[in-house]
Amino acid sequence: YPSYEDYVMAIAEAMREEYEAIAAAGFTLQLDATDIPISAPEHGIFWASDVVEEMGYQNFIALNLEATNHATASIPGEQMRLHLCWANYEGPHHFDVPLIEVLEPSLRICRAKTISFEAANPRHAHEWTVFEDLKLPDDVVIMPGVIDTTTNFIEHPELVAQRIEQFARLVGRDRVIAGTDCGFGTFAGFGEVAPAAAWLKLASLGEAAGIASRRLWS
Repeated sequence: YPSYEDYVMAIAEAMREEYEAIAAAGFTLQLDATDIPISAPEHGIFWASDVVEEMGYQNFIALNLEATNHATASIPGEQMRLHLCWANYEGPHHFDVPLIEVLEPSLRICRAKTISFEAANPRHAHEWTVFEDLKLPDDVVIMPGVIDTTTNFIEHPELVAQRIEQFARLVGRDRVIAGTDCGFGTFAGFGEVAPAAAWLKLASLGEAAGIASRRLWS
């Protein structure tokens, strides 16, 4: 391809058929955008680091989000979820770019009406406070991860409920969907969480959602 822009738009055009088939089947289309957070220069070597350096990180984010919009132009935004994460692995993560740097352009550009992001990861668990100043568009809901997907610790339901409530008090109780940081199995044959622990974590999430809901609607 003559340029990165041509390459990305060619991928968008090729994926359009796949995305439309998923949506037509009645599923919510999740758009995994891990490449956006991990392409930040601070994160280290990325396969397109030269492109990011040349065009600037924020321009790189905008281009990728615009390509996603092109690929999903015929799908209602309410049927799409954008997932942001810093790669699903147990590691230092001390070079991760702050959430606000990827969340703000995602809210401004992406057509998806649900934004999913890591919030249990101990490197990012404090970032719920960004919503003290950041105003959500009226038609957008958030799906913060309130369960870590890289350790076998079973989070206590009370802790998870507190995490849910932190977000609900800032953006509104009807605009928060409790989620996990990422998937428990990033790809076949790779996963750090034992299946039994994953089910217990999900059970804790379900119990916590009930606790938070009772308190928020009391």
